[in-house]
Amino acid sequence: MNISMNNTCLSYMGRINNSDPAAPVFYYPGSQAELRFTGKSVTIRLKNHNVWGNVSLGYVIDGRMGRIPLDSADNDKEVTLRVVSCLEEGEHTLIIYKRYGANHFYSINGIDIEDGDILPCTHEPSLRIEAYGDSVCAGEMCEAVDFTGRADPENAASIYDNSWYSFVMQTARILGASINNISQGGIAVLDKTGYYHMPDTIGMETVYNKLCHIPEAGELTEWDFSRYIPDIVILALGQNDHHNAVTDTNDVDISDPAYRRKWKDAYMDIIRALSRKYGSSAKYVLTTTLLRHERSWDDAIGEMCDELNAEGIAAFHNIFTRNGDATDGHPRISEHDEMADELVRFIRTHVLSTVN
Repeated sequence: MNISMNNTCLSYMGRINNSDPAAPVFYYPGSQAELRFTGKSVTIRLKNHNVWGNVSLGYVIDGRMGRIPLDSADNDKEVTLRVVSCLEEGEHTLIIYKRYGANHFYSINGIDIEDGDILPCTHEPSLRIEAYGDSVCAGEMCEAVDFTGRADPENAASIYDNSWYSFVMQTARILGASINNISQGGIAVLDKTGYYHMPDTIGMETVYNKLCHIPEAGELTEWDFSRYIPDIVILALGQNDHHNAVTDTNDVDISDPAYRRKWKDAYMDIIRALSRKYGSSAKYVLTTTLLRHERSWDDAIGEMCDELNAEGIAAFHNIFTRNGDATDGHPRISEHDEMADELVRFIRTHVLSTVN
């Protein structure tokens, strides 16, 4: 049975380009399509564009995770991929998701179920979360578990990346929420800082309101904020902001009063813009992560929360137990588990009681 991607039984999550409903395009990590079905096997027709690295299609079938390598030799060609096969009789749930950030993008052009049928999607989660972050929120390097608490392995080329384990994605699943994960490795708040899209780096001040944020995919297109109104917005930025991409040095000094004000204003302007889109009921959780960094960035974020609250924007400052001091490398799966557990407790204790 061939399933069109605009079938109402399919459930989507994330900022997905559905300008062609029959061929939705996936850009951001964790963006996914879910289907409930009966049948023996599932194949999909997919058109991928690999920008760099070794990338795979991520999927979860009945709670079991898998991946299918995507060959850069097939760039922009429609290929047919068998996702799962030899399934037992009965109902199954398949989630197809994007494991990575901007190192590739793809469209899914159709799904075929062998000897079965698609079933209506389950209910829409009542709680909605949105996240804006960097490589940690995108789950980069998280599967390098042999390097837990250590620097990253060299020349990994994305083989250890998996957005599924990202602490923000885990937080949403634990809370039973949907999530739009607007995260990108190397990104900082300001353009011309950080590491995303070197040497002409792009900051979250440009990306936050984009549907397509990948220059290699064509024009950076605007997101229609009316498509998704979150209850809680998580922002985890500040890790890459020490890097001055103009001179390619780590010489940004957040303790300098003038720069501190500039950085805080740019960050707060993103939150103010989101608040105008989402209304007064949205709550904002600002955090950094376990990845080692200077505490002065967290101090500046705490100041921002005080200033935003004074303006009537509900901002909460989360600080993990081992915040900024746990590892010189990207957090691995166990460290994402740790952050998710703590963030869930923080949200349940301090934020959910204020959600209308």
